[in-house]
Formats: sequence, C-alpha cells, structure tokens
Amino acid sequence: MRLSVIIPVYNEEKTIEAVVRRVQQAPFKKEIIIVDDGSRDGTREVLARLDEEPDIRVFSQPENRGKGACLRRGFAVATGDVIVIQDADMEYDPNDFAVLMGPILSGQADVVYGSRFATPERRVNSSWHTWGNRTLTMLSNRCTGLRLTDMETCYKVFRAEIIKSIKLVSDRFGFEPEVTAKVARIPGIRIFEVPISYHYRSFAEGKKIGWQDGVSAVARIFYFNLAHNPGQAYRDDPERFLEAARRPLPDEDS
Repeated sequence: MRLSVIIPVYNEEKTIEAVVRRVQQAPFKKEIIIVDDGSRDGTREVLARLDEEPDIRVFSQPENRGKGACLRRGFAVATGDVIVIQDADMEYDPNDFAVLMGPILSGQADVVYGSRFATPERRVNSSWHTWGNRTLTMLSNRCTGLRLTDMETCYKVFRAEIIKSIKLVSDRFGFEPEVTAKVARIPGIRIFEVPISYHYRSFAEGKKIGWQDGVSAVARIFYFNLAHNPGQAYRDDPERFLEAARRPLPDEDS
C-alpha cells in the first residue's frame, strides 16, 4: 500500500522543510507531492533542494491560484492507493497519519476527516476562528446530511479512485465545502471522522485564510449542495468508481 501526501504551499519558506521531514518520518510507504502556488519568498529555493530527493516530487503553478487549484494538480499526478492532504505550516502533525488511516486500513471507511474539535487537548484558537469553523460545518451538515464536527479541516484522506473521480473546480479554500458536498452525494459512501492534534497558527505567524474565504465558503456550501448539477460532479458513475476504490489495498511492502 502506498500513500500519496499532497502539500500545497505558498510562501512557507520557514516551515516547509520541517513539515516535509515530519511527513517522511511518519509511518507508511509514501510519495510526497508538493505543489508551489507561485511563492514569492524563498520557498522555491527550498523546494529545489527537496526535489532532488527520491520520495519527493515538486510542481510549480505558473501563478498564485489557491489551495484548491494546487490540490487538483496534486490529485492528478498522485500514484498512491490512498491520498492525504497536508498543510505546509506546522498546524497539523503527520504523526496522526496512523489514526487517519485506521478506518481505511480496517476496511470500514472510504473517506476520513481529521477533526480538530473532537480531541480534548489543543491550543485554544481565537474565538472568531472557532466560531467560524463551527458555523460553516453546521451549514454544511444541514445540506449534506452528515454529522461532521470539522468540515474545514485540512486532514482529509481518500481512497485514490474516489478523489480522482470527482470533478473539482474551486481554486481557493472553497475546496473544503465543495469536496464535502460531492463526497456526501456518492451513494453508499462511508465517511469517518477521527480526532487529531492541532497547533493553531495566528495571522501574525502566517495564517492565510480570512473572513472573505468564510463568506465564499457559505456561498459554495449552498451552491454545491443545492444548485450544482450532480451529473457534472463526477468523471464516472459513482457506483462504479466506489466499487473499484474498495478493492483490497496492496500489502505495505508492495
């Protein structure tokens, strides 16, 4: 079984190499795919060094387009059996990969979300950030029928056939409500949520998501759940690619 770790990055010169080293130390045979979103600091120089390592593949966007655009490119080139999204800052801990992969490896889940709010130990976020996340999750749940506690989480894990078969269009942080809406519409999909650790980063420390992204997320929640044509959401019949996705995973060493 091979894990593809997709890391979108924009102006993370100070953290990207440390994140990559932590990902390399995490369990599972893996490939690391980094997509640079037009960084303007020293990130590109760091990535040029990392690109020389055998387990790392670096791709560059011609201009800054956003997280969703980076992820689409990463999903397209990923070769692993399972795909996980990793942020380029230090908020999410790759040591949680084992917890995230558990429901998939046991054959219970097709998609796993890592929840920052289902764990008792975490740095207390700013009140507006926590309120905003909970509000967006609540709105998304009302539309999808899911009972997630953290729709906006970075840590989302997919059997590869599933995420590769979903047509995604959001360029920025709208990826989160879009992918949630489209995953939830797949008949028979099994979505699990597990607690993860989380180390909140302030705007002074480089956090990029802002209130404008929150407003956009609300619009996208309603659009992708209520107005978007389900027939345009997938590259193949959902029952067919879901069946393919549930084939037994190869052994760890294969």
